Amino acid sequence: MELAYIPSPSTGVIHLGPIPLRGYAFCIIIGVFVAVWLGNRRWIARGGKPGTVADIAVWAVPFGLVGGRLYHVITDYQLYFGEGRNWVDAFKIWEGGLGIWGAIALGAVGAWIGCRLRGIPLPAWADALAPGIALAQACGRWGNWFNQELYGRATDLPWALEISEGPNRVAGTYHPTFLYESLWCIGVAVLVIWADRRFKLGHGRAFALYVAAYCVGRGWIEYMRVDEAHHVLGLRLNVWTSIVVFVLAVVYLVLSAKLRPGREAVVEPDASGAEKGDTPTDAADAEAPSKAPDLTKPDATDAADADPDPEGSEAPQAKKL
Repeated sequence: MELAYIPSPSTGVIHLGPIPLRGYAFCIIIGVFVAVWLGNRRWIARGGKPGTVADIAVWAVPFGLVGGRLYHVITDYQLYFGEGRNWVDAFKIWEGGLGIWGAIALGAVGAWIGCRLRGIPLPAWADALAPGIALAQACGRWGNWFNQELYGRATDLPWALEISEGPNRVAGTYHPTFLYESLWCIGVAVLVIWADRRFKLGHGRAFALYVAAYCVGRGWIEYMRVDEAHHVLGLRLNVWTSIVVFVLAVVYLVLSAKLRPGREAVVEPDASGAEKGDTPTDAADAEAPSKAPDLTKPDATDAADADPDPEGSEAPQAKKL
């Protein structure tokens, strides 16, 4: 008999009249807001303009959602195109199923488009967003809790997750891998923030650190899961993906540090001075306020033309020559 466990919601949707409010969607939306909020703060601290992160996220988020869904559908195609399956279910994103690998890959394409339109470097923007993305994943994983999916092996630990009987699942208590990954992502965000402050990471290295650290956690968490998945050489496909992406991230970290050490001096060229009011013209005016003409008084030329030698005054030395 289990003394304690984490209960699962009896339903993942609440109907407000005819409008369904889905827990999975709420978790994704909250994650996006957290990522944009933290990314905006970090971008401004790097010298960028307020609102730039949100403007680029308008491109990155839709691309990321499409990429995440595509990766899930492609790697788990048997859930939608197998015998007795309905391919229309592939479009029901609210029922769960987003692959982070596809979300990051296609989301980067959207971010690249947004950065090109704003004339800013994608690596700098990615560095600002890196810990926010990790926190967004931490929020998003709770959507799996609402849908009672992506849990691990059976266990009787006090923090076991209770799963009820349903399609493709057996009632029991299991490892709450959604919780493990959520906590891991929070740790990744803290690590990236600390490392960025300590080592002044730039040129995409903060983002690469996030990717590498996430892959380490995803590898062992994925190994614990018992949901249906494709296997290659005895390992789940996502475990192999974690290994490959981890290696690529570490290689990028090493090469980038050698080829482009330090951090970008300017991340958004048109933001330098514009927000602080210290443009060259403003600076010159501030340094020499006496040079501004006083239109309420006649200037020296007008005075000389009006009365070149006023009575009782001594002519300038230049007129004696």
